[in-house]
Amino acid sequence: MTKKKIGIYILLFAIIVAGFSLRFFNIENTPPGVYPDEAVNAFDAITANETGHYQMFYPANNGREGLFMNLIAFCFKFFGISVLTLRLPAILSGTLTILGIYLLTKELFTPFFTENRRERIAIIAAYFVAVSYWAINFSRISFRANLLPLDLVFAFYFLFKGVRTKRYSDFIIGGLIFGIGIHTYIAFRIAPAILVVMLISFIISRENFLKNYWKQILVFAIFTTIAVLPMLYTFYVHPEYFVSRSASISVLSPEVNNGHPLQALLRSFGLSLVMFNFWGDQNWRHNFPPYPNLDIISGTAFLFGIIYCFIRLFHLFFLRIKQKIRNEKMDLYVFLIVWFFIMLSPEFLTSEGLPHSLRAIGVLPVVFIFSAIAIDYIFEHIQKYTPTMKKTLSSITILILISVGIFNGIKYHVFWANRTEAADAFEKPLMDVSAYLKTLPPEKEKFVIAENMQRIPIQVFNWRMPNLNFVYSGQVEYLEPKTNNFIIIFTDKNDEAINYLENKFPALHFSEIKDSFGLSFYILQ
Repeated sequence: MTKKKIGIYILLFAIIVAGFSLRFFNIENTPPGVYPDEAVNAFDAITANETGHYQMFYPANNGREGLFMNLIAFCFKFFGISVLTLRLPAILSGTLTILGIYLLTKELFTPFFTENRRERIAIIAAYFVAVSYWAINFSRISFRANLLPLDLVFAFYFLFKGVRTKRYSDFIIGGLIFGIGIHTYIAFRIAPAILVVMLISFIISRENFLKNYWKQILVFAIFTTIAVLPMLYTFYVHPEYFVSRSASISVLSPEVNNGHPLQALLRSFGLSLVMFNFWGDQNWRHNFPPYPNLDIISGTAFLFGIIYCFIRLFHLFFLRIKQKIRNEKMDLYVFLIVWFFIMLSPEFLTSEGLPHSLRAIGVLPVVFIFSAIAIDYIFEHIQKYTPTMKKTLSSITILILISVGIFNGIKYHVFWANRTEAADAFEKPLMDVSAYLKTLPPEKEKFVIAENMQRIPIQVFNWRMPNLNFVYSGQVEYLEPKTNNFIIIFTDKNDEAINYLENKFPALHFSEIKDSFGLSFYILQ
């Protein structure tokens, strides 16, 4: 192994370590709270461990593919129930995606670029994923969507490697990984459309493609089917699982578009596109509003990269149609552009909460490949200058790239993490209540006044706590302590319920407990 190769691997390792650190650091406290959707995943994982019933699909909370919950269950079983173990599958998924994007990007450019250039593009793409605010943020939240980018990068890596080498093993592994995608996140269901378009592109760009590859295609399809079958059987037995909440928020629904589907579609498509560079996701769980999802460097590079790929694709397609010239490089640009728009469709085909960077998470890897292409273009043009100027410009570019990582790390861990809006978005008082309950004596009766979703984080992190009871705010008249040693905790201030209980139990005193963000929960004791 050459010194240069060793240097590349050391650099890649450093990028992965940096990416892991940005995802792992202070995970118990940032995000500042555990959102109820995360807690539902934890609840299902705990229940699965206790019952031994690990499901392919968990129907609660609008239905969720089961792989992620089962991974959480594994972490809980062997490492205990905690915020860290709840979010560990997300952290590891985000970290492994860094490696996956390096391998995929390098493979994509292997037939067309020199080793130096494809290594450079792959390293830059991996770096952008490692330090992206968008990627860091979701890798620290226990959402099953984190598995989608990971699945796609490795499935496509083995698929394109198989196309290059014709080895059946690559098609077997690629098929299995791609099939596993259906167990990750609902947005994956549109991903097979990428393969359909790519098959057409391969037929157009490569002579006798079907004749040369039909066996490999069959192997890929067979092993994809093997991985998909358990979920298909689950949908067959429970067809209601296949119908998701997305149907009720689709821009194609008359209730949503008010009879103007094209207008609604154009609006949602436009919001999806501006998310990256101009006006990002306004949900504090998903982004740092009102800023776009990408920083100015990677965002600008993304724009140039996708425009460059469009230009190259049109040129090669023109040569193929008009002059009958086949060029396999056309497949590269078709793949990147088709991946972007097909995996963006789960966002722009819905109307709720746009822009919505979680539904668009399937495009995260390809966005940074576009960015890496643009930065590589800069490095290539720097080579034309004198040695001194080349060294100076290269150093400036590298410093700018390093600044991207520093900027995004500080943006997330310092500025976003300390905003009250972020704590409120993750309903931090629920975890404050959870921590407060642990300070109370076991024999004390504890009544938590909370609604259905709000009680789940408290219950998860106080599993089997003695004398813990949950009461709906509209049913406080049924609250009957067995002893005089009790406390009533409100996750939200409900004056009507508080007044009723103060009259019912005159000895109780009302107090407010406020955290460092200025958010409160309330107690009667």
